Amino acid sequence: MIKRVVFLFSLIFLFALPVQSQIKHVVAKGETVFQIAKKYEVTPFDIYRLNPDAKNGVKENTTLLIPNGSVNKAIKHVVGEKETLFGIAKKYNVSVSDIETWNKVALQNGLKIGQEIFVSKPSASDINASQASVLKPKAITNATTHLVEAKETKYGIATRYGLTVTELEQLNPQIVGGLNVGQTLILKPGVQVKKPSNVTLVEYEVQPKETLYSLSKKFDIAQGDLITLNPDLQDGLKIGMLLKVPSNGTVITKAKDSVLVAKNKVNLLATVDKSKQRNMVLLLPFNINKIETDSVKTKTEQLKTNKFLNLTLDFYAGALMAIDSAKVLGLPVNVKVYDVESTKYSSNVASIISKNNFENVDAVVGPFQNSVVETTAQLLTKYNTPVISPLSKERGLPLPNLYYTVPSEDLLRASMFDYFKSKNGNVVAIISAKKTTSKDFITANHPEVKHALFNDKGALDVALLKTQLVKGQKNFVLMEIEKASTILSITNILKGLQKEYDIQLAVFELYDALNFEEIPMKNLADLKLLFPSATKVASTPEEKQFEKQFKKINNIYPNAAAKKGFDVTFDALLRICQPEGFVKSAATTKTEYIENAFDYNSSNGLISNNATYLLYYDSDLTIKQAQ
Repeated sequence: MIKRVVFLFSLIFLFALPVQSQIKHVVAKGETVFQIAKKYEVTPFDIYRLNPDAKNGVKENTTLLIPNGSVNKAIKHVVGEKETLFGIAKKYNVSVSDIETWNKVALQNGLKIGQEIFVSKPSASDINASQASVLKPKAITNATTHLVEAKETKYGIATRYGLTVTELEQLNPQIVGGLNVGQTLILKPGVQVKKPSNVTLVEYEVQPKETLYSLSKKFDIAQGDLITLNPDLQDGLKIGMLLKVPSNGTVITKAKDSVLVAKNKVNLLATVDKSKQRNMVLLLPFNINKIETDSVKTKTEQLKTNKFLNLTLDFYAGALMAIDSAKVLGLPVNVKVYDVESTKYSSNVASIISKNNFENVDAVVGPFQNSVVETTAQLLTKYNTPVISPLSKERGLPLPNLYYTVPSEDLLRASMFDYFKSKNGNVVAIISAKKTTSKDFITANHPEVKHALFNDKGALDVALLKTQLVKGQKNFVLMEIEKASTILSITNILKGLQKEYDIQLAVFELYDALNFEEIPMKNLADLKLLFPSATKVASTPEEKQFEKQFKKINNIYPNAAAKKGFDVTFDALLRICQPEGFVKSAATTKTEYIENAFDYNSSNGLISNNATYLLYYDSDLTIKQAQ
């Protein structure tokens, strides 16, 4: 009966639309929803709205209803706090350039919170109708308010009204940087005031490598409110500190005390369950069919010049070593490898999954491209199969079974600023005028940072810089410059200033300009160049032994892709062999291998690896881990 009601409702919904607003499309072999959406200039969201089953993949000869873009009004999106064009584009499966083209007027002054933008192609009438309100945030009607009083915190106010700090900040973007006495805050309509006494605080001991950022995420509390609850944090976060934190459901009771379980680094080998067979699948983009049609000469050229193919082969070489290691250790695992034939807009993963039995697969590693790994995770949600994205830096749909192994750019940056604060550092940014994204990020998230300036001739204003540095305190100079000649000049200036000031150079990432021959490595080493990284430097005897064994098998030392292949695959193999399985193991334990650590955490539905490292160039010209 329920199925009939749902079916009837679907028919009513479809027939309620104008007949001319829909187009029938018969799915061709190998076509994806993304390709079809591009063809008709609509978004995948539009197609899913009319064809809910398409979310599980589309099959050849299936008929889809496609909204006619010339009839339907374009979809709009209201920009939320901290949203970016890239994030919005991923949400609606369109490109950033499309959004910029569809919103030329609206985006002249950048993206604004509360702004309405088109996320599908608008008509002329759509554009005209939106001009008057394009920059106006949506009004929140019938909302209650709260007047901020002295000594109140965002955490306290949010808890009082049954909100999270994130929800309170989304309703009131002006408080992201902090509260002001006398401010009027908007609350959700119809909220029921809770007594402050309902707030449960527990003690938590700070673990190694934890930061203010990671703690704020763990307990869903803003960093400022965490400091308010624990004034000692103003002097920096220290291992072993006992903090007052809000209970978030992870509290267990021992006798009369409440204790929070921290996620510690563990060796999963000690808890392997060998009592039953496990199954794992690797989905790797070899594109063998394409290569097989080439001549011997062309195949040789492919191996020399095709970077993506070489990346796949390197990763696979590392994965094979992980599989061999599992067999030597006696792990009861069966591993299958499938060739993913993928391009920018299509792949054969739907075909692979439909033609093979994935019901008893305990984990899938791959594919590489974010759009393809998302499709894989969507198709395997019915089995709750964990899908591990091994290499993609992109973030897309928040899927409950999709695990990103590459830490996000925001997390890497946050880890560095947490380090600055732990050292009581004075931070000065030297940012090129062309690096507006980095400058905007610093201004929005770290207003305490000082900004050096350049004169009319493009040279650094050294006199101003000296006034921004502090004697007797650690000075972190955060640099992002695209010209090698400018980098050389700045590093020489900073080296000269080291006679008076304690200076350490820092960058968001090791960008190409730092590698030009005209920049002496000694300059970067003397300034102990600091940078965040998703990987560490292999240094233990076990790690060195892996490199030797890899060279013995492959006649070459392993690169980053090969080490990632080993680490991701071996971690997945060990986790599926735990008594509790991959999902619970990933939620409760942190692991570390040759170059990569894995500390999975869920934030806004996205499950990402939160394990990061801070590395620096030492004076002996080696790279070491910052402590």
